[in-house]
Amino acid sequence: MQDKVVLITGIGSGMGRAAALRFASEGALVVGCDLFQDTAEETARLVREAGYELHYQAPVDLSDAQGAKAWIDWAITIHGRADVLYNNASSPRFGDVHELSVDDWDFTINNELNLVFYTVKAIWPHFMEHGGVVLNIASIAGTRGVEFMSQNAHGTAKGGVISLTQQLAAEGGKYGIRAVSISPGFIVTPSTAWLVDSGPQPLLDNLARIPLGRPGQPEDIVNAALFLASEEAQWITGVNLVVDGGGTVLG
Repeated sequence: MQDKVVLITGIGSGMGRAAALRFASEGALVVGCDLFQDTAEETARLVREAGYELHYQAPVDLSDAQGAKAWIDWAITIHGRADVLYNNASSPRFGDVHELSVDDWDFTINNELNLVFYTVKAIWPHFMEHGGVVLNIASIAGTRGVEFMSQNAHGTAKGGVISLTQQLAAEGGKYGIRAVSISPGFIVTPSTAWLVDSGPQPLLDNLARIPLGRPGQPEDIVNAALFLASEEAQWITGVNLVVDGGGTVLG
């Protein structure tokens, strides 16, 4: 990734922070954004303390098409180009179908699916001219139902991300654009760590069945992302890589 310009959304914590740190350590020129100024600045501080550089904007609301385009346009100006768009940012709301409000449904679709389309649409003309990689973070919820949490809006949005990724691969190949997605299983982040010890019993049972014996860490996803974004994956496009410790093979 040496000197590759990598645009990463949602750098403030969890998988986004891990991605910013790891890609920078691999020589990438990272440009990020987040909805929250404080957490984005903390990530930037950690990157700088590690001896690297990170440019970012915050707050950036990617669920607004104009806001997403403004960030993409700004990000490209930092180094004069972009090589990878890493769509990590995501914000779902949960609830049973009969309880989930229309506002919560719309919020989830806007903040998990529409924001991916908005950033891709904004960067697509640049990638059409220069080539590039679109790397989207989806979810195992995008390909199956989940018994331990009511996540109809989340699953629908992430299923849309997977489908969009496949179509981007079909449309982008002639321009030298690759599009790939990663579907994480349960990942321990600041917002999910409490569930490992005190979550609902069906979730705990599910975690106990993971063949590789543990829930995921942000670095597990970033390791996969690093490969898929690299030149070593130059003949890989349109795939959805499940990274879940083997959990979904058990059905």
